[in-house]
Amino acid sequence: LPAQGSLLYLDTLHAAFPQALASRATALLSWAPGGHHAPAGWPLPTLYCTPAEAGALPSRAAALRVQLLFALRTRALHVLEAGLATELHDALAALRASWPGLAEDLALGRLSPQPGLPEDTRCRLQALLVPDAARAAELQAECALGFEGIVQRLWPQLEVVVVRTVHGTEKLYCDALRQADCKGLPFYCPFYRAAGALLGVNLWPKEPVPRFLLCPDWAFCEFLPCPAEEEARTVLLGELWEGREYGLVLTARPGEYRCRAGEVLKVAGFHKQCPMVEPVRRESQALSVRGESISEERFCRSLCRTVGMWPGARLVDYVCVESALLGAASGACAPHYEVFVELRGLRDLSEGQRYKLDQCLQEDFPVYKSFRFKGSIGPLRLHLVGAGAFARLREALGSPLPMPRVLREERLLQLIQSTVIS
Repeated sequence: LPAQGSLLYLDTLHAAFPQALASRATALLSWAPGGHHAPAGWPLPTLYCTPAEAGALPSRAAALRVQLLFALRTRALHVLEAGLATELHDALAALRASWPGLAEDLALGRLSPQPGLPEDTRCRLQALLVPDAARAAELQAECALGFEGIVQRLWPQLEVVVVRTVHGTEKLYCDALRQADCKGLPFYCPFYRAAGALLGVNLWPKEPVPRFLLCPDWAFCEFLPCPAEEEARTVLLGELWEGREYGLVLTARPGEYRCRAGEVLKVAGFHKQCPMVEPVRRESQALSVRGESISEERFCRSLCRTVGMWPGARLVDYVCVESALLGAASGACAPHYEVFVELRGLRDLSEGQRYKLDQCLQEDFPVYKSFRFKGSIGPLRLHLVGAGAFARLREALGSPLPMPRVLREERLLQLIQSTVIS
């Protein structure tokens, strides 16, 4: 991060939440196998109650569980920081599944052996723990009452949840956390990044929809108006219009490359003559078996609308694969979408309920409806997967980056077949 970006973040956080920068009052849940880093702000060691070594473990699941244990021993947290909303979700899923063991570890000042936690690292981390029977009893009492609003019940002084991104399908997890585990807490996404460069900062942490102020001297940005004009010509920061959408063209420092970042932004307004933007979609993430080009964001919207028609169901996660990429596994029929969905509150779907998604797509996308009518696109196939399938997939991916929900790489497809379908 540019030093200016870190200082802006810390100043904004302190202004909105005065106790947020208290010593050891931030817990970090973020897997960084290449070495410790804070996904938001300056990696100031005195801010964090979680040891740096815990986030660099070879196993994602082990790293999140160890970080969760260190977070649980600190009752006076003010900030809960996660690299991704999925990491916070998976850490809290581990709390649901193994809170008796976590409580025992707290009471004994112990770090239990687990897969992905090397023994020498376990011994070093365990040396930082001390027995705390009172905190263990509090954890047991709160978990026994259920997990609605569990985050604020475990950390009553918590002010804000900080995450790296709240866009795309990460928004699914943010919304789910807001409605259940993190009920009553604001989510703050401080930075906007693209193609490895930091482009903007969010100066309004209490706003429900994040807006990012583009900072002119962090990277050189150009913009292509959307929809594309006949003679495509990039425009600069001073030529943007409020309310319009633009594709981002980025030249990152020190000017070694100029590329289309694959991001579409909407200009939400201006702050002291600098544009404020909202990320809209990623151009590369689109379904297009016949050229229909349905973006990931719009497909997700149709899927969420469909789930709303299934009584008692809540969408946890999904991936969509174009049938041609699955080869013979998709059967001998016209190209179509294969959608794998994890739900809560519903164990099975009738054929009529499964067809609702195809029906919603036809209603939302006339081009898709036309291809379906002609038979050049076959009926969508919807598969329900078991609880925790996507957490296993994230572990198998071995990447700290957000997982795409429109899969195109052969390796990702193999992982889908081995971790989700099975």
